[in-house]
Amino acid sequence: FNISSKSLHNAEQPQHYIEVSALIIYEFQILIFNIYFSSEWTEGGHLWIQNVSTTPATRMDVINLQDHLDRKLQQRQARVTGICPIRRELYAQCFDEIIRQVTINCPERGLLLLRIRNEILMTFAAYNTLYESSTAFGLRKALQGDLGKLKLVNKVSTVELEKRNLEAEYLDLKAKFEAAEKRTGEKRDLDEKKHAEEINFLKNTNRQLKGEKVITV
Repeated sequence: FNISSKSLHNAEQPQHYIEVSALIIYEFQILIFNIYFSSEWTEGGHLWIQNVSTTPATRMDVINLQDHLDRKLQQRQARVTGICPIRRELYAQCFDEIIRQVTINCPERGLLLLRIRNEILMTFAAYNTLYESSTAFGLRKALQGDLGKLKLVNKVSTVELEKRNLEAEYLDLKAKFEAAEKRTGEKRDLDEKKHAEEINFLKNTNRQLKGEKVITV
């Protein structure tokens, strides 16, 4: 954060005005740095620290920001519609930059936008958690459905096997019944024939006896 020498060391300004201005600038600097943290990285054996710029944005800066956003969307091939993590990331970065620009001109408005951004992020996180839980619930239900389907398939196979066994048993009993019925019918026919022969024999014997009796008389 650069403070011009004119604003701090102008001898024509009262000392208390300089102290109050420096305090306001310091508090504003603390506010900006609390919203946007510094970035640190090592390159070429040196530690580099990048702080957030506190320079007010001009109209040209806003136009350049819009052009830069459109160019990044094309370079990274972000989707125009639907869910796209790349587009969401780029728009989030653009929104952070707009909050920085607004905060420099009006800290209260910037803090309000920051609250709105945090609320949007919390809402998105809640929807993401809900989506993940619903997806996991759907997977569990699908797995349970597959297991239930497998059980039903196994049950169907078991019932079909029992059906085949019962059909085989039925055919075997039917064959035995038909064989027994055939034997019974043959035996009944044989008995009836034998009985008829016995009756004819007795009838013939009876006629012979009657004939002999008549001759004797």
